[in-house]
This record gives sequence, structure tokens and C-alpha cells, in this order.
Amino acid sequence: MKVSTILSKKKAGVITIRPDQLVREAVRLLASHRIGALVVVDTDRRVVGILSERDIIWSAAENETIFDQLVKAIMTRNVVVGMPQDEVMSVAHTMTEKRFRHLPIVDGDELVGMISIGDVLKMQRDAYRGEIDTLETQILAQGE
Repeated sequence: MKVSTILSKKKAGVITIRPDQLVREAVRLLASHRIGALVVVDTDRRVVGILSERDIIWSAAENETIFDQLVKAIMTRNVVVGMPQDEVMSVAHTMTEKRFRHLPIVDGDELVGMISIGDVLKMQRDAYRGEIDTLETQILAQGE
């Protein structure tokens, strides 16, 4: 199963922020959209970072004025990205091993989506449910 399958079931668009915006604005976006991370993009919408709720909390624990700082001060810069043609199991492995929950998806230089570990787990659960349903149907058919 490919990442593109997950993207096809999600709403189009990715909530983004620029590195020169305030962390306070990032918090508002996260809260209003009920999401856990924002992709940080430059003026050409190329991925330059990611900002998660964890980044904000960890920074706030050390600096009470974090909300008046720029996103670029606390964003994660070395962003791991996925591609639509990536295998979901490979992506799940990477996210688990590197301990992050959100993965921007790019096609070339274009940001085309974002998936979460929750999206990956839901896709796997649905696939297993389909396999179980098929097996149950086959077993019942044999008993007739």
C-alpha cells in the first residue's frame, strides 16, 4: 500500500506557516485546526521546516517569551519527508524509529500533503479489517 492511498482519503491541502511568523500565530493555527504540527514553508512553498506542538512545549519550558519569537527559532530544520509512492509500512518504520508523528509528503519540490502516525495506523487497521472480513466470508462459504 502506498502513501498516495492515505492522501486520497484526506482533505486536500496542508496547513502551513512561514519561518518569519510568530510562534503565537503557529499556536493559533494548531488550535483552530486541531492539528499537531505545521509544515514551515518559504515563499515558494518549499518545505524548510516543521513545527510541532512538542517543539513549542519544550521551548516554552525553557523560555516564557517563546510566543513572541519567530517560528524559525524553534522549528525542526532537518525535515524527513515522504513521497506519494512510498510504501506505508516503510513510512511507519521510519516514523517509529526516528520518533516523530507527522510526515510532510512532497512530489519533487511541491508539498502535496501531510500524514500522521494516526493516518498510518488507521490505514493498516482498515486493511486488516478487510482481510478478516474476506477470511470470514471464505470460511462461512466453505461451511455451506
